[in-house]
Amino acid sequence: MTNPNPIRVLIIDDHPLFRQGIRWSLEDADDITVVGEAENGQEALKLTERLNPDVVLVDINLPGLNGLEVARVIKRRDPRIGIIVLSVYEDDDQLFQAIKVGAAAYSSKDVHPEELLMFIREVAKGRYLINDAVLARPAVATRVLHQFRELAATDDEQTSNLFAPLTSREIEILDCIARGLSNKEIANELSISGQTVKNHITSILSKLQVNDRTMAVIYAIKKGWIKMGYTLSSDPSSTE
Repeated sequence: MTNPNPIRVLIIDDHPLFRQGIRWSLEDADDITVVGEAENGQEALKLTERLNPDVVLVDINLPGLNGLEVARVIKRRDPRIGIIVLSVYEDDDQLFQAIKVGAAAYSSKDVHPEELLMFIREVAKGRYLINDAVLARPAVATRVLHQFRELAATDDEQTSNLFAPLTSREIEILDCIARGLSNKEIANELSISGQTVKNHITSILSKLQVNDRTMAVIYAIKKGWIKMGYTLSSDPSSTE
C-alpha cells in the first residue's frame, strides 16, 4: 500500500552517478520519495522553494555556492526542512561548520544505504543526529562549547555577524558574481530588478569592507562561502 505522506527528499550533488546511486538506494522505501535533484547551489535553492522537500541531502563540496552555504540559506528560508550534509571524508572542522549552519546530520558519502534511510527518517522527525556526532568527538565538542561561551559575551548584532555576515540573498548574488554574471543577468537569474541587484552589491561591499566586486568574491572564496568551479557564462568584467 502506497504511503499517502512520504518523506519528500531533495538530492544536491554535482556528480550525476552519485545522485543516481542515492535515488536507487531510496527507491524501495515506501515512506520516502525523491522529489528532485540539483547539481549546484543555485539550482538547489530554486528547487527547494518549488518542491517543498522535508529533507535535503547536500554535498558539502559543491562548486560555486558550497554545500554549507546552501544549507544555511535553506534553513533561513524554511527552518522546518532537515539538512543532511554529506562529505567525501568526515572531518572535525566540516562537522563544526555543519553545526553552525543548522544541519541535522553529517555523514561521509560512503554511508551504508540502511544507515542513510535511518538518517532521513530520523531527521524528518525533527531529530538532530549531529549532536551524537559531536559527542563522539571531544575536540569538536570543546570547540562548540568555546564558541557558545564567546557568543554569550557578545550582543545580538555581533552574534548575527559572526554566523551570517551576509544575508542569504547577498550570498546568492556573490555566487552569481563569481560565475561572471552581469548585473542584468543576476537580475534575470534571481527574478529581481537591476536596481535591487545594485543595492545588494553596495551592501556586500560595505559589510565586507572591500572596494569592488572582484575583491568581494576573493574575500568570499577565502572564507569558504563560495567555491570556484563554474565555467564563466559571460564577460566577467561586465557589470551592466
